[in-house]
Amino acid sequence: MNARVIVVGIVLVGLAIAFFFGMATIAPKSNDPAAMMQTVGTVSGVVGALGIVMIIFGVLRKKR
Repeated sequence: MNARVIVVGIVLVGLAIAFFFGMATIAPKSNDPAAMMQTVGTVSGVVGALGIVMIIFGVLRKKR
């Protein structure tokens, strides 16, 4: 296992979740909350998916 890649993946997933819920508290103040949350959801989904892929590669790859 490559622990550094796994830790970075976990941090990315955590940041994506925190970003989504943090922006959800700000969304009602926006001019177009639906469009804002759609963009925030897309960004959070991409970052979260990247984190999950990093976790999987970290678990599957072996250190030299």
